[in-house]
Formats: sequence, C-alpha cells, structure tokens
Amino acid sequence: MIDYPALRVLLAVVQTGSFERAAAILNVTPSAVSQRIKQLEERVGAALVVRATPCTATEKGDWLCRHMENVGMLESELLEHLPALSDRDNPEQRVTLQIATSADSLGAWFLEAMADFSKSSNYLLNISIEDQDHTAEWLERGRVIAAVTSMEKPVAGCRRYSLGALRYHAAASPEFVRRYFPDGVTPEALARAPSFTFNQKDRLQAQWIRRTLKTDVNVPTHWLPATQGFLDAALLGMGWGMNPIQLTEAHIKAGRLVELIPDTPLDVVLYWQISRLAADRLAGLTRTVIEVARQSLVRG
Repeated sequence: MIDYPALRVLLAVVQTGSFERAAAILNVTPSAVSQRIKQLEERVGAALVVRATPCTATEKGDWLCRHMENVGMLESELLEHLPALSDRDNPEQRVTLQIATSADSLGAWFLEAMADFSKSSNYLLNISIEDQDHTAEWLERGRVIAAVTSMEKPVAGCRRYSLGALRYHAAASPEFVRRYFPDGVTPEALARAPSFTFNQKDRLQAQWIRRTLKTDVNVPTHWLPATQGFLDAALLGMGWGMNPIQLTEAHIKAGRLVELIPDTPLDVVLYWQISRLAADRLAGLTRTVIEVARQSLVRG
C-alpha cells in the first residue's frame, strides 16, 4: 500500500522548501517530518529530497509530488459531491498545480489566463519559468502537470492544444538606432551593436538575424534574465532585443521604440500541453488558457 500520509509530508517539504515550515503547516515537529521522509526514502530505495536551502525534490520525488497533486484533485472533486466525508478537525489542504511557461509568455499574456482561472478555482498555482523550447522537458520529467511550449509533438501522456503564435519585434530606442545603424541594419553593424540575451537557452535574437538577413552574426550582448528588463533596457538605449508585441506595440506607436527593420516580426508558435491524468479535471484551466491565447496571440 502507498503511504499517503508520508507523501503528504514530502509534498509539504517540497512546496515550502523547508522541513521546519512543512512541520508548522502539518502541526508536527521537524524531527517527525525528517523521520517520515527518511522512512519513505528507505522504502523507495532512493533519495526524494535534496536537503539544501531551499529543499527541492529529486526526479523520483517530483513524480511522487505530481501523484499527490492528482490525488488532491480527486479528493477535492469527491468532497464537492460528498462534503460529509471531510474532516472538520483537519481542514482540507488546497492543491497546488505545477505549471511551466516562458518569462515572455508570462509577462505578455499567460498571467491574465492564470488570474482568470484562479478567480473561479480553489487551486493554488506554482508557475515555473523556462524557455518555451524546453518546458516540454519539464513535462517529460514529471516536474509539472501542464506547460506552455513551442514543442508541436505531444509529450507522452499529455494532451496538446494549439494556442497561436507569440509575435516578437526586434526593437531599440531611436537614439540607439541612429548611433549603431546610421546606414541601415547590416551584419557588420549588428556585430558592433549591443543586444540582449535572457540566458544561454535564448536563441531569439540569433533566429531573427538568420531569418531576416540570411546569415549568422556573432553579436555582443548584455545578459538580462527578465522580460521587463529587456523592454526597460531597450527604452533606455542600452541595446536591442526581441520583445513581445504586447509589450512593445504602444512604445512603437509613440516613437519610444523603433523596429530595427520594419515589418520583420518573428513568430513563435505555442502549444498548451497538459497531463492526461489531470486534463479532464482541469478542463476549466485549459479552456481559460485557450480563450486568453486567442485574444492575445497571432493566429495561424
């Protein structure tokens, strides 16, 4: 039999990042939490928690946590129909859904979808940030229950829904363009003009150059791991970068930003992939994501 009380302890440790905070939530001592985790690890035959600050789950620990989220959803659904089964002395713990998306999607449209969903749901959300080319890996490893991804092929055990495309513009301040591109945007000029890069996985600037100029250019870059940072730095004249149209449109219309080369957007096609085990119970979540995407993203 699966030791569900021990799995609840594991989930509390991972969600709070600490044995002490998990103990406070569960109303037990930290030593009791440590003992339950140790016994569970001995039974599984593998480490389930990386004991650090904060504590995180190992790959096997992630799988157990996702299982407990599914169990929590089932219990919530059952108690809606049979409230007499609830334990009045131990209030029901709200289920936290693990979801992955890119920072750009979160800043441009996805947060609106999550806000709409949260208003009609009792679920809590843990939104992790990863490049859209890599969020599918989080699904494959069982770290999240759903993700916004650029991967068209359905992840094993998941349902896939088309969302549309997140449109990017290569933009900079007018002063920056005058300084670095007085004779137009050429490979030689790009090799001197500072750009922005989110992290080592960010290939958007390189993709735009290759698609627009039909060549590769080794560009100097500022490293800015924040979507709003990209926009603010461009407005301040630090460099150029790929910004979602939702964030740049008003600035371009007002003349605070200009496209490096007009009418050369880069569209990144996005999909919503969600675990089949949870898809039916989270139909409202999927419906909300699709509705907001249709309002915000480029179609076709």
